[in-house]
Amino acid sequence: DLVAMRWSEHPDYFDATEPAGDGLVDVYHVHAPTGERERLVRGADLVPDGATDPIRIESYTFSADRTKLLIFTNSVRVWRQNTKGVFYVWDLERRRLTPVSTAPGLQQFAKFSSDGRRVGFVRDNNIFVTDLASGRERQLTRDGSEDVINGTSDWVYEEELGLRDAFRFSPDGTRIAFWRLDQTVIKPFFLIDELSLYPQLTAVRYPKAGEANSEVRIGVVEIDGGNTTWMNLGPEDDIYVADMGFAGSSDEIWLTRLNRHQNRLDLMLGHVETGVLRTVMTDADDAWVDAETPLWLDEGRQFLFRSERDGYARVYLFARDGTLVRTVTPGAWDVTAVFGVDERHDRLYFTGSGDGPLDRPLYSIGLNGRGLTRLTSGGGTHGVQFNADYSLFVDTHSTLAGPPVQTLRDPNGDLVRSIADNAALIEKVASLQLAPPEFITVPGADGADLNAYVIKPRDFNPADAYPLLMYVYGGPGSQTVRDAWGGTRYLWHQMLANQGYVVASVDNRGTGARGRDFKKITYLNLGKYESADQIAAARHFGSLPYVDDQRIGIWGWSYGGYMSALSMFKGEGTFRAAIAVAPVTDWRLYDTIYTERYMRTPQENAAGYERGAPLTFADRLTGQFLLVHGSGDDNVHAQNTTQLAHRLEEAGKQFDMRIYPNKSHGISGRATRVNLYELFTVWLAKNLHGDTAAVMLP
Repeated sequence: DLVAMRWSEHPDYFDATEPAGDGLVDVYHVHAPTGERERLVRGADLVPDGATDPIRIESYTFSADRTKLLIFTNSVRVWRQNTKGVFYVWDLERRRLTPVSTAPGLQQFAKFSSDGRRVGFVRDNNIFVTDLASGRERQLTRDGSEDVINGTSDWVYEEELGLRDAFRFSPDGTRIAFWRLDQTVIKPFFLIDELSLYPQLTAVRYPKAGEANSEVRIGVVEIDGGNTTWMNLGPEDDIYVADMGFAGSSDEIWLTRLNRHQNRLDLMLGHVETGVLRTVMTDADDAWVDAETPLWLDEGRQFLFRSERDGYARVYLFARDGTLVRTVTPGAWDVTAVFGVDERHDRLYFTGSGDGPLDRPLYSIGLNGRGLTRLTSGGGTHGVQFNADYSLFVDTHSTLAGPPVQTLRDPNGDLVRSIADNAALIEKVASLQLAPPEFITVPGADGADLNAYVIKPRDFNPADAYPLLMYVYGGPGSQTVRDAWGGTRYLWHQMLANQGYVVASVDNRGTGARGRDFKKITYLNLGKYESADQIAAARHFGSLPYVDDQRIGIWGWSYGGYMSALSMFKGEGTFRAAIAVAPVTDWRLYDTIYTERYMRTPQENAAGYERGAPLTFADRLTGQFLLVHGSGDDNVHAQNTTQLAHRLEEAGKQFDMRIYPNKSHGISGRATRVNLYELFTVWLAKNLHGDTAAVMLP
């Protein structure tokens, strides 16, 4: 198993948890170079006053002076993640556990102030601060309600901009900057729970494409005085504030403002006492820009920013006033993740596609744009966590066929020691004697080479003609064809291969790590180029001697379900069978931020919405089709599947459908997942392979 670790403030140490039985964990302070450790917190000791059983640590944070531990427990799910629960503070010296709040109601996003004297949190859409010495709780906002949200986010901000924790302490701990979202104008979408005698309704404020969004404001509140200054976001009302923080002092904040089309991002600076903001840098594109976050350097005097303005995702260095200093990263390839800057040595650490789109090696380069160095060897994908002074990093490395392993390395990439060799899983996978996946290229609809992988049966005979199952996602900037551990889905694909299928996946135009033009060709036309490429790839595979061109199938989930349905309908018989899980079937049914980023609004681009909707082409279905959806899907509503089912029925088309009651977009749960993949396996055996006797189920 991998180690759940986080670097501490001391660069030679990280913190990690270890199971202690009965669902408890202990927290250890680990000397990174040697692995020697000290137990700091014993899970069994964390018993609240008046209770007999200890709480269970779900997540934790140390105060800056490491005298206190903030613990999150008893959490409940809010859409994608468990973000509501109960927070306690454990005093390491006094060995005392204190609740952050004794008032009724669950808390969200609790965090220490920089001096460790206070903890801020959100409850019932209002922001509170607890003074740890006195236990006094102060309410900083008072208008929180079902309509007005302070310090956290609405559904679409959380899903599409990744914003959940929506308040920030100032460096001196005297102020809090926060998002305020008024979602009064957003219409509710009702999810129906039919597992009770009378169905229960859950209202989700979900803005569909072209509909109204929340009104956003950014406030800065004085913790002691309670006065709030509202930042002047400009005359344009229909905007998003994608990110925000204090800008090197407690007197200024920065924020990134996106227009509704999301083709212009303004980095703004403003004084917290006047509320006046000024734009210091703008990133713009004819299609869209991604909501990047600046990386501040030199105590806020400079910042790094990733942009595709020159055709590839590169890192640029700016002065605080927005003056471009230089382009830092070179080459016609994309920077995919930035891990930070060692300011003592002026070196940037990042991963990118310098070796091609399949791999993610770690690089470093000087802030002067010189001395590009590849720090990891071999292929595969590297996830990296640097310590405080960039003298060590933990490298989590995997390949498509190789589970992840963790090693500790120095700044040159040289091995210090192994942290987690994941030996049990690696041995288990090796014992299966799986056929290694092959990375290849196939021609797309325009003749360009598309990256693909192929998994063949273990006893593959090139003289035989096998059924082919293609796995697709295909959404903007995504990749399924990566040399990175594929987890349980990869192992299921391997199981199918051993039952006599060839399994393949192709990254169509619109996917990532191949530059701006390859990715953004789909602008205003989602589905058009992607489905054409999947159909072209399927026909190419069908021309190969080892693929039976009468037994080609395709499957995918979410955007992949959309692609599976659209490719099936437009493929003119190319595919014999298709599985679409939780598909978007008309972009008018999906949310504002995601859909309009790529399509603008339905009012502006009616033709693009029409030609990109599987609903439009439902009457072209030939072959076998399976629709799968969770009825509790708050993301891609089951309404999509219902409307497609209706359109297929109206067209006189036969198809199969499975609804998973109350399941969300991931259709999760151990029993449910087993049922789901058994459904896929049996359905494919009947409708694609043609040999149900070949099916092996546990």
